[in-house]
Amino acid sequence: MGRRTDEVMDAVRDRIAARGLAAGDRLPSIRALATSLSVSPSTVVEAYERLAAEGMVRARLGSGMFVARSPAPRPLTTTRGDAERAIDPFWVSRQSLDAEPDAAKPGCGWLPADWMPTEALRRALRRAARAGDAVLTDYGSARGHAPLRQLLARQFAAEGLDVGPDAVLLTGSGTQALDLICRLLLRTGDTVLVDDPCYFNFRALLSAHRVTVVGVPMTPIGPDPASFAELAERHRPRLYVTNSAIHNPTGASLSPAVAHRVLAAAAAYDIAIVEDEILADFEPEPTPRLADLDGLERVLRIGSFSKTLSASVRCGYIAARLDWIEALTDLQIATQFGAASPVSAGVVHDALADGGYRRHMEGVRRRLGRARGEVARRLATIGLRLWTVPRGGFSLWCELPEGGSAADLARFAAGRGVVLAPGDVFSPSGRAGSMMRFNVAQMSDPRVWETVESGLAHGGER
Repeated sequence: MGRRTDEVMDAVRDRIAARGLAAGDRLPSIRALATSLSVSPSTVVEAYERLAAEGMVRARLGSGMFVARSPAPRPLTTTRGDAERAIDPFWVSRQSLDAEPDAAKPGCGWLPADWMPTEALRRALRRAARAGDAVLTDYGSARGHAPLRQLLARQFAAEGLDVGPDAVLLTGSGTQALDLICRLLLRTGDTVLVDDPCYFNFRALLSAHRVTVVGVPMTPIGPDPASFAELAERHRPRLYVTNSAIHNPTGASLSPAVAHRVLAAAAAYDIAIVEDEILADFEPEPTPRLADLDGLERVLRIGSFSKTLSASVRCGYIAARLDWIEALTDLQIATQFGAASPVSAGVVHDALADGGYRRHMEGVRRRLGRARGEVARRLATIGLRLWTVPRGGFSLWCELPEGGSAADLARFAAGRGVVLAPGDVFSPSGRAGSMMRFNVAQMSDPRVWETVESGLAHGGER
């Protein structure tokens, strides 16, 4: 029955796609469609049920099945198709997420699976499977898994940020954490400052909120403080979004002097700051944190565990002052009906509390240190120049040889099954056309080097 059911579903889809059936039109009866397609009525019943589950059709009691009315979503971009669309943050994200399993991905923003603590995750998942029925089936508490919030609060206190677990809200991911904050603090048309360059999904998410994005020039010791103050005065932004622990994509480290000047300007112009610390555990020694210096007065700290534990076990967090946490909790209930999955949060807690996590991260930092050195030396031999030498992390921000176009090279590489991350997807001003971010942990495939060298030699021509 499975194959015949698929055939019936395809026939209905084809009629709808060809405009033979429009939204709201009544579909043939079960008996009529079965007769016309020479299948059994039970096959049509199953096909209709599966199409209804997809949202393509819907039943009206006593009237039959109808083509669903589903308005087209409002597009965030105007381009069509991965091959034709402009190279923007969405293009890079889709290339990374949808790549074939054997694709080389030096443009992605995560570690390979064999770098991750998979055995610790398996132990944590086995413990989760033995949890009570309520953990496996019920919603979690409004703020999320209490043991994980307590663990995070203790970690924050160890670095000088003295907050309790009530100041921590668990979310479905780090991206969802930022989305909640944007929903709470921003309105359409507001201005948001970001670093230039910045993590490209900051740009993608902010575009969804229909705000004006203004870039602050980045330096190897943080955002340029004079530019930050000047742009704050000119644009009166509501929010500044950054990540100060191993900046993405540049690898810069925030200096104490720059941190104080940024906080002073934010206070003078009443700017809230979102500080993403997702890469903090890759630092050999902690650098200044805006949240620590500010005490969560106007800084909201966000993070997740997708880079150090698992991108599959989704869990993020927000640490902020209590009035914001209260409002964000209500907003998360309204939009998600609860915090991060208690199963995911429990797995994250158990993996972090496992005595092996600290040793795992020490090993990853050593391994990344070797990889950064090896990849940097090899990039230099083919004419690429480092923007700065990062203290940690897996990214190198590099300038192509004179006249090189990172977008052309990325398209050239995509045609050969290699995902690259060209500079302008990170840059609100579009002034990073000759820059490229390389993930040193994803550079061991010989195809990467063959593709980059060939693309540079041919000017990125496809």
